[in-house]
Amino acid sequence: MQNLKIIEHPVVKHYLGLLRAKSTQPAEFRRGLVQICRILFYEATKDLSVSEYSIDTPLENMQVCKIREKLAIVSILRAGLGMQEPICEVYPDVRLGHIGLFRKEDTLMPVKYYCKLPAEIHHSRVFLVDPMLATGGSLSASVKILREHKVDKIRCLTLVSAPEGIDLMQQHHPDVEIYTAAIDRCLNESGFILPGLGDAGDRIFATE
Repeated sequence: MQNLKIIEHPVVKHYLGLLRAKSTQPAEFRRGLVQICRILFYEATKDLSVSEYSIDTPLENMQVCKIREKLAIVSILRAGLGMQEPICEVYPDVRLGHIGLFRKEDTLMPVKYYCKLPAEIHHSRVFLVDPMLATGGSLSASVKILREHKVDKIRCLTLVSAPEGIDLMQQHHPDVEIYTAAIDRCLNESGFILPGLGDAGDRIFATE
């Protein structure tokens, strides 16, 4: 699939193994998440456009580069918040937005309860973040919301993806690139990824 990027970096594999382990505690889980998110963001920004400008070093004048595009991170609440902070550490000038969705237990369909996006977000390249791409419902619904705000440059960053979610995204949003650390086997009857890593939000925030 042309728009699916699997980041098979040794450091990503190392920390993903820690995240998958049931014995990994929340603090260690968050630390591992930080390391993976940084690499995902580096990979997803390799082709950003830059412009040159002149500076004086302590010794002489030279041309250097700066990112020309406006960047925005949109987190799908609440688990996406865990991916937001490490990206802000890499590039503090990024703007932040949030989309709140919950999944109905009977239909597994997403329902929006919150949406707050940066002003004029349509001028930004948007990175939509959520640790798990399971059924694909939440991610697809979030892309639709961004489209309604005239955003046309969207990339999705996720830790673990299921084939079912990837297929849904390819069906509804074939132009949206997905950067993921792993593609797992399938979903169970409750819509959880197998083998997965459990509920990412619960593991980040130490809730049940």
